[in-house]
Amino acid sequence: MLKNTLLLLSIFAAHHVAAQTITGAWFGRADVVGQGTKNNYLTEFILKQKGDEVEGIFGYYFKDSYQSFFVRGSYNKTTREVTIPNLSMFHYSSSTRGGIECPMNFYGKLMVSQAQSTLSGSFLTEPKYKYTCPELRTSFTLDIAADQDSMLDNVVTGQKFWKPQQEDVIVANTPEDKPATATATFAKDSLVLTPTKVEDEVAKKLVEKFENRKNIYTQELEIEGDSIRISFYDNGDIDHDTISVLLNKTPIMVKQELSAKAITLYVVLDDKRPVSEIGMFAENLGKYPPNTALMVVTDGKHRYEMYLSSSLNQNALVRLRKKKKS
Repeated sequence: MLKNTLLLLSIFAAHHVAAQTITGAWFGRADVVGQGTKNNYLTEFILKQKGDEVEGIFGYYFKDSYQSFFVRGSYNKTTREVTIPNLSMFHYSSSTRGGIECPMNFYGKLMVSQAQSTLSGSFLTEPKYKYTCPELRTSFTLDIAADQDSMLDNVVTGQKFWKPQQEDVIVANTPEDKPATATATFAKDSLVLTPTKVEDEVAKKLVEKFENRKNIYTQELEIEGDSIRISFYDNGDIDHDTISVLLNKTPIMVKQELSAKAITLYVVLDDKRPVSEIGMFAENLGKYPPNTALMVVTDGKHRYEMYLSSSLNQNALVRLRKKKKS
């Protein structure tokens, strides 16, 4: 009898320990604090815990759009608290998917009971944005039937598995001895990402002009992920600045006008290349020279903001250095 009791207690203890993990598919609703129920977000995390680290996918529905991207964070097994930084979410007042985004960080706590497992907490922005991006309060519930391993394994790093926005671009950073994938185009109602090159003649002329200008290195970033998200905004007054962007001297975006709405690129980094370079080429000077832009880079764990300035004589460059894996 004692042996059977000990066996049952052992099984219960093992189940209880396993239940404390943050691994799994979590679904919930986030409400804007103080702004009414009409501003709800339907949210989901698909997470895998490795020790005190967490990685996976975050996605959310808001009005007419769905966004998702890779995330990395931390989990404290003692306090059962999870922190996931750098989640870019549409501002609650946005009417469509083209709205302004808020940089948010998720802070939550795991609660486990016999009935269900919940992850309750808030999405909070940085202090400098707290008056424009209010708190989003949420509670996630674990879907015990979902196979999170299958969900994660079927997602290609750096690509989105939701319906892409037409202005989004996927860029593959290929080895030097192979041709680079310059841009990607999306069918309006398709989930397939089809890479296509910038026209050879256009690319050749742009590279020649780029190489004839002086390069000004703005910053070097240490990138931990295998892919990054890059967004460009006009810095200050919208004065019709137009830029092209090159990845290791390969055009990946040509003659795009900057505005308050982000131009977004998703770049898959090459493991064999320790350092990559993003170059901003000024196609014009806009109404108020020089050509300036706010560039935001996110690698899933860190978020960097930098102001780039280019002219008809010089390019703005940013170095991306891959962090060595331990």
